[in-house]
Amino acid sequence: MSQTYSPSLALSAIRIVLCTTTHPGNIGAAARAMKTMGVSDLALVTPRFFPHEEANTRATSAVDILERAQVFDSLEAALKGCHFVVGLTARRRDLSHDMVSLRESAQRAVREINFTFSSEHLHSVYPKAAFVFGTEMSGLSNSELDVCNLLCNIPTDPEFGSLNLGSAVQVTCYELRQAFLGDLPIQPYAQPLAAHEDVEALFVHLERALSITQFLNPKNPKKLMERMRRMLTRTRLEQEEVSMLRGLLKSFERTIAPRAKRADNRERNEEE
Repeated sequence: MSQTYSPSLALSAIRIVLCTTTHPGNIGAAARAMKTMGVSDLALVTPRFFPHEEANTRATSAVDILERAQVFDSLEAALKGCHFVVGLTARRRDLSHDMVSLRESAQRAVREINFTFSSEHLHSVYPKAAFVFGTEMSGLSNSELDVCNLLCNIPTDPEFGSLNLGSAVQVTCYELRQAFLGDLPIQPYAQPLAAHEDVEALFVHLERALSITQFLNPKNPKKLMERMRRMLTRTRLEQEEVSMLRGLLKSFERTIAPRAKRADNRERNEEE
């Protein structure tokens, strides 16, 4: 079975996600920036104004990207089907995922995407990689950054590090195009990677199981789940690995939940 690699088709695996955009002109500018670099998948999370004439005006010849743009009511919904999520932020946090430069994150996106094509099936089999941008005033929130696999920043002059949204998307798409056109070794994954929504479901399941075992105190969780998330997202989880971990958690729940229920009943009886 022959394999070919098409940079243009590979770039279709990139999704640009704009969260809570307040100015419609910035959406149009982002669409134009995307089209100049061959990126076409635009997702909008709760934009204040969209569709809007000003977005169309700023997009000029990239109105087709706006017409195909999908609007979502949550970041989680916008990331459905994605396998690698990069959050752009200028803020550094004490405890979070790795922070890398934009160039390195673009190169990571190349490695994270499976570039395998079959001569019998001429459609893309790439997993999706998403690059997520926050609102113009405050950027991405901590909860939005938490769902990303990797955090990156755009190196700017420390004396004036403010980039408008359209410019940030332009620079990002440029780095992605250069990375996809480069000579990085392409190593397809042997097994399918877990999709974003399946990894998020794993974290929900993990939190529930840890609460049942009382390893996690829901009333005072501290940073336990954030640390767990960081540990598990440090590696790229395969779909089979996520299924295995969830099966393990289910076995814990089956064993421990009845004991926890009996213990609760005893405590209530003693109080009575």
